[in-house]
Amino acid sequence: PADSFSSIKIPVTLTNKEGQTITKETRYQFSVQSPLASDVAITKGRLAHLEYGLGDDRLGGAKIGYLDSAVLLKIIGKSGSDYKVQLAPSLTAYIPEDLVSLLPKGSGGPQSLTGAWSVYGDEKYDYVTVSLAARLPYQSFQETDPSRIIVDVYGATNNTNWISQLQTAKEVEKVDYEQLADEIFRIKIRLKNKKHWGHQVYYRGNTLVIKIKQQPKDLSLRNLTIAVDAGHGGSNTGAGGPTGSSEKQLALAVSLKLQRALVAAGARVIMTRTTEKFVDNKERILFYRDSVPDLLISVHLNSSSDPIRAGGTSTHYRYIGFQPLSLAINKRMQELGLKQYGVVGSFNFMLNSPTEYPNCLVETLFLSNPAEEAMMLDENFQEQMAQKILQGIKDYLSDIN
Repeated sequence: PADSFSSIKIPVTLTNKEGQTITKETRYQFSVQSPLASDVAITKGRLAHLEYGLGDDRLGGAKIGYLDSAVLLKIIGKSGSDYKVQLAPSLTAYIPEDLVSLLPKGSGGPQSLTGAWSVYGDEKYDYVTVSLAARLPYQSFQETDPSRIIVDVYGATNNTNWISQLQTAKEVEKVDYEQLADEIFRIKIRLKNKKHWGHQVYYRGNTLVIKIKQQPKDLSLRNLTIAVDAGHGGSNTGAGGPTGSSEKQLALAVSLKLQRALVAAGARVIMTRTTEKFVDNKERILFYRDSVPDLLISVHLNSSSDPIRAGGTSTHYRYIGFQPLSLAINKRMQELGLKQYGVVGSFNFMLNSPTEYPNCLVETLFLSNPAEEAMMLDENFQEQMAQKILQGIKDYLSDIN
């Protein structure tokens, strides 16, 4: 096979005290790697991502995070279409096979000593750079109180002897590091401001770059770019209502009203779609990665197999640093007298996965609930909902001020 893995059934032989034996093959097939196969791969494309395990649901497996292209990974096994990778002696993960290319046998693996650091800034971003000998896998996450960005680099061993920090850095207060375990090197970045405005991790050659967005000097809407993502569209209809309404149509209707409200308030607005068309979620992520909005609101409608008891409005985020945006919008939505369905964290939805900007998924109401579907079909109610989302955004910004 092209990937040097063979799927086989393993014969198992049992022998009793009398020397009698019985041999049967296992019911299931096992994926066995050839001893001649390469055990090193590199990521490809702009959306390569690691997953914690083999679990799956309608949102996909739980993701560790996205990786840059040409990142080295050590392959130690395969299950179905997923490679198992060794990040560190005590840590493994999985990656879909279509997101990597195997390197020739004998290729160098993902290991490196860390070198010198630099910390500096420009007009919009601060940068923390760490020199390495190879592109190693990594994971980033946020902390609050105090606000910090943490980046774990796998396969790295500390050999850093100095860190140069320039006064041009405006968002980074201080940086530090820790050899957390064998081949797990932790970068700790303390921020000056309370709110997280986004960060991106990537490579420039073999230098790891952590790009940190500075808090905008002017937090009025007229100085900000807001992304509005109308969920679903085209062949992806989303949820359906009892009377035949569709999530894709109602999400677009609310999104267009939100766009008009934001523009009237002075904001620059970029949209995933303004018409009835299909846009793949991967295209959405790359579009906003390149557009770099200040905030993103993704508008959806919920659904349940229980059309009577299940209902209410909810907001969703993945990263703890972006929670305040979801809290502010959810609080305003409650003023419409809606049932509380919650503020949901660690949400594994693709539009909540970017770390580059604060984002919030708004599940407006349950389209499967007849009473809530009737509310969503009312254009006046759609307008009220758009205004509450706008007010939630304003509350989020004023809280920072």
